[in-house]
Amino acid sequence: MGLNARKFSTGALEYLTMEQMCEVHSAALEILEDLGTVVHHDEAVQLLERGGAHAREGNRVFIPTTLVERAVGSAPSRITIYDRNGNAAMFLEGRNVYFGTGSDCPQLLDSFTGERREFLLKDVEDAVRIADGLPNIDFTMSMGLASDIEKEVQYQLKYANMLRYSTKPQVITAANKECLNDLIDMAGVVSGGRKEVGRKPIFVLYDEPTSPLVHTHEAIEKLLLMAENSLPTNYAPGIMAGATSPVTLAGAIAQAAAENLAGLVIHQLRNPGAPFIFGGGMSPMDMSSMQPTYSAPEAMMTQAGLCQIGRCLYNLPTWGFGGCSASKLADEQAVNEAATYLMMSAWMGTNLVHDVGYLEFGLTYSFDLLVMCDETIGQIRRMMEGIRVDREHLAVDVIKRVGIGGHFLGDGHTFRHFKENWQPGITERKTYEKWKKDGGTTMGQRAKSKIKFILENHNPEPLSDDKNAQIDEILQRAKNRM
Repeated sequence: MGLNARKFSTGALEYLTMEQMCEVHSAALEILEDLGTVVHHDEAVQLLERGGAHAREGNRVFIPTTLVERAVGSAPSRITIYDRNGNAAMFLEGRNVYFGTGSDCPQLLDSFTGERREFLLKDVEDAVRIADGLPNIDFTMSMGLASDIEKEVQYQLKYANMLRYSTKPQVITAANKECLNDLIDMAGVVSGGRKEVGRKPIFVLYDEPTSPLVHTHEAIEKLLLMAENSLPTNYAPGIMAGATSPVTLAGAIAQAAAENLAGLVIHQLRNPGAPFIFGGGMSPMDMSSMQPTYSAPEAMMTQAGLCQIGRCLYNLPTWGFGGCSASKLADEQAVNEAATYLMMSAWMGTNLVHDVGYLEFGLTYSFDLLVMCDETIGQIRRMMEGIRVDREHLAVDVIKRVGIGGHFLGDGHTFRHFKENWQPGITERKTYEKWKKDGGTTMGQRAKSKIKFILENHNPEPLSDDKNAQIDEILQRAKNRM
C-alpha cells in the first residue's frame, strides 16, 4: 500500500466551531497565566524566566500568553518520520492518519494458553515481529514491560528488539535522560549517526506531564534532550477526567491544552523549530469501578476536540488513541470498543494513533486484538478514501454495453476495477455450508491462526552483524552503569 493510501479524502469530523476552539484556548491561557504550573526542573524554570515567565518558590511558574504564542508559531506544522531503511514512511500533517501499537503493558493475554501473565522479553520480540507482519500497522511500540530483565536496562533491551525485528517507524518510551541517550545512539547505529537521526528521525518519543499541571524532572529532561537533538516528541497528558481534571469535556480539554502548551513552551525555548506533536488522552473516571474508561464516548470526544485544536488552531501534528478497550479479554466488548475508537480517530484526522491492542485500561496487551484491529483499520482506510467520480468510474458506457438484463461479470471494466474493493484477511465471507466444511471458525480463532502463521513464517529484514554488534556495545554500556 502506497503512502497516498494513508491520506483520507472524506469523513472529516469536527466537534468544535472556531469560536469554541478559541474559548478553550483562552481558558488554557488563563490557567497558565493565573494558576501557573509546577516545573520540577531548575534549568527549565530558568529558561522560562529568561523568556518572560514568572516563577515562585516551589518551582511554580506563571506562563504569559506571549510565550505561548511564540512557541506555537515556531514549532513546525509538518514532521516526516522514516523507516529503519531511511525511507519516508509517515507524514504527520493535516488529516493524515497512521496507526500503531502501545507500550509498557505489564501483562500479556497469551494467545495460545489464554493465560493472563507477565510480559517477557521474548514476548516483546514476538510482538514486534507480529506488528511488522501486519499490513495496516504503520509504527511499532514495545507493547510490554518485560519482567524477566533488569529494570535499569528495560527500555534499552526492548528498543533493541524493536530495531532488530521490524523496519517500521517507532514510538519509544524511556526511563530517563541517560536511557534516552542510549536509544538515540542505538537509532544512530541503523541511521548513520546521531546527526542523521535528527535529519531523518525513525522514532517519536512518548513523553508526558503529570496531571494536573505538574512537570516532573524526568519528563522535562527527556523533553529538553529531544529538543536539543531536533527529534520529534509528544508531551501527552494522560488525564482521568473527574479525578485528575474536571469531569466536564470542555474542562478536561482546556487543562490538557494547558499542559501541552507548557511543555511546548519549554521545548521551543530550548530549540525553536524542534518538532513537537500535540495531543493527549482524557479518559473519564468510571465512578463505580474507579478506573479510567479508555474507550468511553467521552474519551473519544475529548480527543477529537483536543486534536482539532492542535490541527486547526495551532497547526501542529496531533497524537491520540485507538484500538484499545477496557475489556479483560479480546472479546465482543473489546472489538466493539477498539473498532469504534479506530473509526473515530480516522474521522478526527489524528496523525498518530497508538495503543492498538490494549486491554484492561492499558494493563494487558493482546496479540489477538491487535490482529483483529489490523483488519478493522483496513476496512476503515477503504471507507475513508471516498468515492471517485469520473467517466471511468461512473461507467455509463459499461452500463450501455452490458444492457438491460445483462451481467457485468464478464466485462473488462469489472476485471479492471474489482480489486479496488477491500479484500479481507480474517473476515469470513463464505456460504454457511462452505464455512462449516472449512472448520466453522470464529474470527477470534482465525486471528490466532494468523498470529501463529506470522510467528512461524514472517522473517523481518535482519540487521547486519556489524550493526547488531554496535547495538550490543550500547546495551553493555548501559549495563555497566548499573
